Amino acid sequence: MAIKRLGTSTYQFDNVHIISTAAVGGPKEGQGPLGADFDRIWPSELNDYDSFETAERHLLFESQTLAVEKAKQSWDNIDLVMGGDLLDQLATTNFAARDHQRPLIGLFSACAVFTEGLGLGAMTIAGGGPHGVLVSAASHHMAAERQFRFPIELGYQRTPTAAWTATAAGTCLLGRVNEDHPERVRVESVTFGRVVDWGSKDPNDMGTAMAPAAFDTIRRHLEETGRSIDDYDRVYTGDLGVFGLQLLSRLAQKNGLSWEAQLDDCGRALYAIKEQDVHNGGSGAGCSASVFSGFIYHRMKKRQWHKVLLVATGALFSPTTYQQGESIPCIAHAVSVEYP
Repeated sequence: MAIKRLGTSTYQFDNVHIISTAAVGGPKEGQGPLGADFDRIWPSELNDYDSFETAERHLLFESQTLAVEKAKQSWDNIDLVMGGDLLDQLATTNFAARDHQRPLIGLFSACAVFTEGLGLGAMTIAGGGPHGVLVSAASHHMAAERQFRFPIELGYQRTPTAAWTATAAGTCLLGRVNEDHPERVRVESVTFGRVVDWGSKDPNDMGTAMAPAAFDTIRRHLEETGRSIDDYDRVYTGDLGVFGLQLLSRLAQKNGLSWEAQLDDCGRALYAIKEQDVHNGGSGAGCSASVFSGFIYHRMKKRQWHKVLLVATGALFSPTTYQQGESIPCIAHAVSVEYP
């Protein structure tokens, strides 16, 4: 096991692999173009639970349990659980931990928490620590609406730039692989992001707010690894959506870079944008987590893609800071995964 530092914020690993993944989604996610890549689709947002917050908790735990079962392991084999969500005090992540009873590190990077967890999980394994680290993230549309925007009962009109918080959870089990073990997708490197704030104050246009952070992290990742965008089959941002992805492309062009051929976005891919009336696309901590744990991972296992850069993006604001007139600071963490 070894960790190699590249530049100021990129770390490379030699033996951290994805043992299994699992993705669970709500009914709207199941109706989207990636519905077949989910392990399970819930028939309703509540799924017979008493509240949306309770439903989100069980959504997360279901994806975690599925990932453990698909690896043909038990919870006792999990040395550490890492992850987060969008609710106050990481309620979803912490309450789910009451059920699995494994050591927990709760994380918060808003919708960027999944790649933060993948990067930190890979570092702990490569550094000779835990053998099995479970990384997960979840969000629930109705729970997020209740906390971050307006009372759901108002039925307010959403702007064209507004994102649709995904009811979804994604989980990856990371571990070491012996030389005689079948090949697996491996976590090759991570670039941890810096907080970038261009002064945006509109919580209904988070894609535009987060795009500069995504550009900063992708550019630094390429510089510190000595790569070009062409070294990747795809670069998936977290939840910039249609407008945020357009801004990211323009930022690259302004700096003399051509990224259009490789760029895509989990929030844009998760839904049929117009047909499902999601405006800018999907968002939420469960968005990139479920798209990677399902759609992207499956394409890599089929060898359709050999190298992918996942760049989850997060808007680091709260209802309180927004009401106080603060701008929205953002962050993006990039994880490079490859199937040799």
